[in-house]
Amino acid sequence: MAILRYVAFISESPEKLVGFYNRFLGTETLGRSAEGDISITDGFYNLTFFKSRPALNEMRMECGLHHVGLEVDDLEEVKGRFLALNPRGMILQEPDGVHHGEIRIHDPECFPVSLSTKGFGVPASKEKRFPRVRHIAYNALDPEMMLRFYTQVLGLREVPSSYERRKQGRGNRFAGDGATNLAIHPFYNRIEGHEPRFGINHIGFLVNDMPAVMAELSGALKIGPRPSNRPYAEFRFRDLEGNALDLSQTKGWEVDVNKWETA
Repeated sequence: MAILRYVAFISESPEKLVGFYNRFLGTETLGRSAEGDISITDGFYNLTFFKSRPALNEMRMECGLHHVGLEVDDLEEVKGRFLALNPRGMILQEPDGVHHGEIRIHDPECFPVSLSTKGFGVPASKEKRFPRVRHIAYNALDPEMMLRFYTQVLGLREVPSSYERRKQGRGNRFAGDGATNLAIHPFYNRIEGHEPRFGINHIGFLVNDMPAVMAELSGALKIGPRPSNRPYAEFRFRDLEGNALDLSQTKGWEVDVNKWETA
């Protein structure tokens, strides 16, 4: 079993972003590094902001949403499934600790995927806090192959809203792990409202008091409604460095087969 628990950003100013997320989205700081990296949590996810610097040595060094991580039960089992899908796939050690996973693999479009058996340093809790991350969306060249990676290697399940897109002849794919909805959209989509950012395009927070959150946020930035024909999320805004964030209360997200998370 694998569960999405981690999202990494590269940031010009992690300190400013952490102040923003802690103030407006109720996150709390998990840890800091001497290099300026900061990890925060919503009580379930680890959101890590890496200070932009050459020493990161990533294949993609631009600032913004960078890669995801999943908590897994058995690293060796995941390695086996990964190599069965991609026999020449590269498996790298990560530093572990609060800012990283234990190992790193790569999806079919070469985006890193961190893996951990330790929950990425987030203390165990049965409480479901608000706001909380319940959605991650990619733009991909081959959504079908990306879906295959997440279902065959990491055990996510394709959800009914994805099969509905298949019937419509559209390339959008959706999967869930029981807690988070993973969307994989075609990069060259021409549909109105689509933002062609390759890789992670946005993440989504579930909130239980939309008017209060909107009132607080609207004093600091611009918030726009999502297209009414979209199955997920009511609003979108951007943080201080332009990362796209969705908000939902009543629509929610389909996080598993016939399982929706709403507030």
